[in-house]
Amino acid sequence: MRFKTVQEAFNFYRHFSVEDIEKRAAAIIDEVNSNPEANIEALNIELEALEQVKQNWEDKTAEKRSQFNPITGMNFDQPRFTNDNVFASAEYRSAFFKTLLGQKLMDQEQLAWNRAMEMAEKRANLFNVVSDSAAVIPTQTLNEIVSKARDMGGIIAEARQFNVPASLKVPIATPIGRASRHQEGQPVETQKVGLASVTFAPLELIKVISMSAAVRHTAIDAFEKYLVEELATCVLEQIAYELVNGQGSEEGEGLGVLAGVTWTTDNSVSYEDAPAYTDFAKMMGLLKRGYGRNAKWAMNTSTLYNQVYTLTDQNDRPIFVPDPRNDEVGRILGREVIIDDYLDDGVVLLGDWKYMGWNLANGIMIEVSRESSFKSGLIDFRALAIADTQPLVAEAFVKMDAAS
Repeated sequence: MRFKTVQEAFNFYRHFSVEDIEKRAAAIIDEVNSNPEANIEALNIELEALEQVKQNWEDKTAEKRSQFNPITGMNFDQPRFTNDNVFASAEYRSAFFKTLLGQKLMDQEQLAWNRAMEMAEKRANLFNVVSDSAAVIPTQTLNEIVSKARDMGGIIAEARQFNVPASLKVPIATPIGRASRHQEGQPVETQKVGLASVTFAPLELIKVISMSAAVRHTAIDAFEKYLVEELATCVLEQIAYELVNGQGSEEGEGLGVLAGVTWTTDNSVSYEDAPAYTDFAKMMGLLKRGYGRNAKWAMNTSTLYNQVYTLTDQNDRPIFVPDPRNDEVGRILGREVIIDDYLDDGVVLLGDWKYMGWNLANGIMIEVSRESSFKSGLIDFRALAIADTQPLVAEAFVKMDAAS
């Protein structure tokens, strides 16, 4: 049978089953390939109509599946996620924690879990995982962990966070000079924007958390809250430590500000017994132009209250001004003070901390093992992260410490 229009062919085939439509489409393709005298134009009209009828069947099926069934109480909505945002979806978050707890997944959760596992396969290759069940922590949970780490204060709350692949060279813009006056008709010299670069190493962090087998019956929200607390405490605090004291990738650590900057008389101050007002003033003078506007002091609690709190200037005014009304600790010479207890006693840093960076390359991978602690009745959760720390621009910092 030959059709003159697509509409005519569509009306003829619209009550056919999908199986019959596919059979007819296959027969048309065979005829085109085998019969040199075939009417290609008429067959194309029929083939296009068959494709439209099949699409119409698929649309009706999808609409039927999306309807709510009041008898079973099931909702067959299509998933609200794509490959790009599956880790941020509510379905994956629920599937992630249910899998860790050994609970059964709903259909939508299973679909999200399967899709996420396909996407996470490349990530898993970057980690030293021992099972196929290793999963990337949901985006919402990871954001809560990072937010909680920033709430702890210290340099990690001020440093710049990256989520870039390890070993990738990242350009960092440095402050540029001021504009110049221009006389009409005169050429203007182009100033090249200053760029530094940083390469984060693929360094692995690991933490094993053991919980009772009774955790299987824990509510998801309660378990997530516990996991956020533990991971913020162990993984992010290690990053906070390395931002200050890390010795670099050769030691298997991130590079901290103390070891990552070459300290000379051009960027450091020494004192004999205790720091003086003039030492803080000298540090302000050593900081290079462009970094002073956002510069903040960093020291530990003991240094602030035992060595700095009672210091006065030449007019007997205290150089440290507490700020009980706001969230700040206080200010020294107009610059905000950061308390970071990973700094040693007597060490004071001044700098623009957005030029100190830390990288969490592929989020945090979680594995669960119910065999490793079989005799004790515990379940082990292993957290893995590819993380590194680096000073982005060394000239953004100055230091003061004891001469000894």
